[in-house]
Amino acid sequence: MMEEERYDYSFDDEAMEAVQKFEMMKKNNKNCFFDVVEFESIIDYYIENNYSSKAFEAASLASEQHPNSISIQLRKAKVFLDRGRAVEALKILKWLEGVEPGNEEIYVAKGTALGILGDIAAAKKMFDYALELEPDEEGDLLFTIVSVLQNLNFYGESIPYLSRLIGKEPFFKAHIYDLAYAYEKIEYFENSIKNYLLYLEEEPFSDSAWYNLGIIYNKEGRYEEAIEAYDFAIAINAQNSFAVFNKANILWYLDKYDEAIESYLEYLENEPESFEAMTYLAECYEKKGDMVLARKYFLGAIELAPEYAEPWYGLGMIEMESGRLEESMNYLEAAVRNDNENPDYWFALGKLHYKKREVKSALKCYREALKLDSYFEAVWSDFGQIILEEGMVDRAIPYLRKAIKVTGDIPGINYLLASFYNNKGNIDMAIKYLAHGFEIDKESFSEFESFFMPEKTSQKVLGFIKRNR
Repeated sequence: MMEEERYDYSFDDEAMEAVQKFEMMKKNNKNCFFDVVEFESIIDYYIENNYSSKAFEAASLASEQHPNSISIQLRKAKVFLDRGRAVEALKILKWLEGVEPGNEEIYVAKGTALGILGDIAAAKKMFDYALELEPDEEGDLLFTIVSVLQNLNFYGESIPYLSRLIGKEPFFKAHIYDLAYAYEKIEYFENSIKNYLLYLEEEPFSDSAWYNLGIIYNKEGRYEEAIEAYDFAIAINAQNSFAVFNKANILWYLDKYDEAIESYLEYLENEPESFEAMTYLAECYEKKGDMVLARKYFLGAIELAPEYAEPWYGLGMIEMESGRLEESMNYLEAAVRNDNENPDYWFALGKLHYKKREVKSALKCYREALKLDSYFEAVWSDFGQIILEEGMVDRAIPYLRKAIKVTGDIPGINYLLASFYNNKGNIDMAIKYLAHGFEIDKESFSEFESFFMPEKTSQKVLGFIKRNR
């Protein structure tokens, strides 16, 4: 994303007359003759104003009337490139290369075509050759090359050209912004931060630079600095609602719910149709224990976007905690219908079924959750608790041993098998699976510690746990 345009394109009266003449010709469905200069103006005008179809129409007619004009053929190739038709552009450029091998624009266009086709190494060779051909135009060529590479999302490849451009034109501060953005896109965040700060020394009122800086600080876990950057962006441009929203999300993450609520409400003033912001606002109220407002905003989000699963889930959890199980069931089933690939929703629905003593349905939901996330330790823990409480250990052991062959060494399966063998008095097998679990992930054992209560666990197993945790 280039920070600002390098050129302010303007077209003189003669050029605009040519455009108007071309427009009139099309309106009257006539065929008129235009000289090469007129066609150049017409095509350039349409290209610069992003009238792709008109540019193509003009270039096609120009090519018919002036088939041997290098400038017309070059523009036709550029129109093909704008439309993503790189192979057709390359055919024209290959011919032009034979006619005028010293024209650097041909090689920039050829590099663009190769970039579109994904051959970035060959594209860079063309760009470098164009720079060798016309060193006096290095600044303009570098700018064009950088624009092409960034438009094609080759941000890493644009960096050496940007660095050269900065050396060539140190007075043009937008190049530093573009360099910072390129580093951001390839996740070289320290270099990106450094260059954004350099740019902000010269342009302290760029809300976009502060906003981008906030995004990077957030990704780096530097939350206070991110909030400060967003605050600068908002102070410069109160309409920068994305900065307000991102700031609110950080405050929510930091458990600063009062401040997050303030920011979400500010965001909703400008974006009242944002069902996501309304959902997050409801979650803040839920965290604060204000279930009246939590319900209000969850319902508001559902009214705006009934297909959005998160507020259905939020309401389902509130009703489950309140003991209104039937209402909770309606909401959680709606959440799963809208998004059946979220393991949290299946887990919550499983919990609810078990609260209603619907054991088979609960286990089915837990299995669905584990299909989506086999490392979801809380699900394994609840799954195991049901098996123990319902006296299903003998049936569960072969099922879990089969599951471990399919999923691999998941910590939760190992800890459950250890607890089940412990329950059956098979101490050696209990220790075997405990050892596997500890080897994979000792931290997750805390989810299963209650399965090894001292009064129900052999001293040998307890000793192994104590020595190896």
